[in-house]
Amino acid sequence: MAQQVVTNDTAPRRVVEEVPAGTTAVAAGSQGQNVATRLVWFIAGVILVLLVFRFVFVLLGANPANGFANFIYTTSHPFVAPFFGLFSYNLRYGVSRVEIYTLVAMAVYALVAYGLAKLININRPVANV
Repeated sequence: MAQQVVTNDTAPRRVVEEVPAGTTAVAAGSQGQNVATRLVWFIAGVILVLLVFRFVFVLLGANPANGFANFIYTTSHPFVAPFFGLFSYNLRYGVSRVEIYTLVAMAVYALVAYGLAKLININRPVANV
């Protein structure tokens, strides 16, 4: 006794391309989200690198009269200034000390960047590869 198989050919079909091993498939329409996420991480990376340089320079007591040290101090100051009130703030460059508020600023900016990246990708479809 033979069985008859009925298929429904009216269902929409998806075209699936093969993706080479070791690569990531990106769902259509999510390219803008990918660019925005990369931009957020790039900006956060620049800010974090500035703050790391500031922390190391202050820790080693870098001379603020030096052009590069002065550039790092003045460029990173707006990013650290909101955290000055957390701990006793005493602005003294050229003296070796640990700036706890710079470490707090690095942690806060990293968490904000992570949150923004996740918020941008909240509705991003997951590609099953």
